[in-house]
Amino acid sequence: MSKDLSVDVSPESLKEDGRPKWDNKFQYILSCIGFAVGLGNVWRFPYLCQIHGGGAFLIPYFIALIFEGIPLLHLELALGQRLRRGSIGAWNTISPYLGGVGVGSWMVSVLVSLYYNTVLTWVMWYFINSFQEPLPWSVCPLNENRTGLSEECYESTAVNYFWYRKTLNITPDVTENGTLQWWLVLCLAACWGIVYLCTIRGIETTGKAIYVTAIFPYLVLTIFLIHGLTLPGATEGLAYLFTPNLNILKNPRVWLDAATQIFFSLSLAFGGLIAFSSYNPPKNDCEKDAVTVAIVNCMTSLYASIPVFSVLGFKATTGYWDCLDRNIISIINKFDLPEQSIMRQNYTIWIRLLNSSYPEKIAGLKLKSCDLQEFLDQSVSGTGLAFIVFTQAVILMPGSQAWAILFFIMLFSLGLSSMFGNIEGVFTPLLELQIISKSTPKELITGIICLISFLIALCFTLGSGSYWIDIFDSYAGSLPLLVLAFFEVTGIAYGSLTLKQKSNGKSPTAVVVSCPRGVTVFQTSSCYCPFVWYVLVFFLFTIICFPSNFKASNMEWLHHNIKILKLHAENCLRHRD
Repeated sequence: MSKDLSVDVSPESLKEDGRPKWDNKFQYILSCIGFAVGLGNVWRFPYLCQIHGGGAFLIPYFIALIFEGIPLLHLELALGQRLRRGSIGAWNTISPYLGGVGVGSWMVSVLVSLYYNTVLTWVMWYFINSFQEPLPWSVCPLNENRTGLSEECYESTAVNYFWYRKTLNITPDVTENGTLQWWLVLCLAACWGIVYLCTIRGIETTGKAIYVTAIFPYLVLTIFLIHGLTLPGATEGLAYLFTPNLNILKNPRVWLDAATQIFFSLSLAFGGLIAFSSYNPPKNDCEKDAVTVAIVNCMTSLYASIPVFSVLGFKATTGYWDCLDRNIISIINKFDLPEQSIMRQNYTIWIRLLNSSYPEKIAGLKLKSCDLQEFLDQSVSGTGLAFIVFTQAVILMPGSQAWAILFFIMLFSLGLSSMFGNIEGVFTPLLELQIISKSTPKELITGIICLISFLIALCFTLGSGSYWIDIFDSYAGSLPLLVLAFFEVTGIAYGSLTLKQKSNGKSPTAVVVSCPRGVTVFQTSSCYCPFVWYVLVFFLFTIICFPSNFKASNMEWLHHNIKILKLHAENCLRHRD
């Protein structure tokens, strides 16, 4: 394989022609970091560490970062910077045969933007409700007759009831659409309105907003870190998270999930990174940028894990203590013991003593099995972590309102900065394809994009909306990205000579994707690009043969609570009849 896959690019193609530029390098780096660092860093990475051997998961994670994440990130930043075009324009410039890669990236950005902003809608709804005292998910509401608590809530929990009924008003299955939930429609309109205001003039306005949306989450994480480490049970939570289990590395699923997390957390193959880097000068040090963004992204995941599991350790410890207290009260009442005779500290000794002396009485009490490990094992990722587990933990904190407000502001900032990249990945190719005239004001183009997206996303505010979000996430934000990355590497590493032959000797306009040091991406090592290619092939093969099940926990939560809600609805109908 030839080491130089390039031909000369005319100077005219590098003229700026009034193309916008970043105000400064820091603004550009912040935008890339904001796009890469998203909700998955907070609610998926800690979960993967927890189920995959704690600290041992970091070994495949950093290996995937070096051999998969940084090379692909470098490739995309270099492409956009050198060609000064978005995803479709960049790949069309390399070869018309690769134009589909850009179109695929554009489609992924469109689809992901639709449901990603709906997640922000849920965050906004919880943020608004965080100002109530008490928090609405901390207590069950009264029934219609106001004679007692809602049976539906009582049979589940207040947290689950608020999420599945008061927020989603979820239907039993995807075939029943239900109606539009007006509170979600209003929040969805507000979210798209905020996105419009922040992206109204492309990077001119995005670059200003990113200073807040990219930096503020780190401030909130630091506050949660300081507070979380002072909570009882924080040590147990962190020990559970980071205690390494090296035997788990024998499981290929661990390596697959590590590679998946690196790939998706860096927002590769979305087209947004190519669009962002296209506003850089052609001789910017893109290699250094790629390393910086990748390392900051990974360190953010680690940093976010500490406060998250400090809080979850606190929740597990509190639940464990409550379990012990209920058992202690039952024993004291059964045996007429003094109130302070049994404490948490001597509970095990008393149980052993009473079991040996009065086994039948102890068995008759039907005491709950209180094990801290079981409470810590109650892991969940995604929306289950944000809207169920973490909200339940916040209730137990002093000043729960303030912590809930901070938490949901942080989530909204993380999601909003990621939306900037998605919108840029949609906006830039539309201009390059000349579907919309360049004389059309940016404000109008952005407004049309946001309005159409809002109208389409209304389907996610139906009772079946959460099902459709799971479908979109599974099919738009997973395998298609791997296929796109595969063809990106193939097009750069192997495509030039082949495409030239198929073009009857005419150059496919492959370019030197260069950085200031004068090297082509993947040209520094003759085996590096093939290695990344083989990694992607293995990755695709594994994910097709062994589909990931990291959302299973969310679906268990969903089906369990839907069953309760459905049974209650049937009872209500029978009573009415």
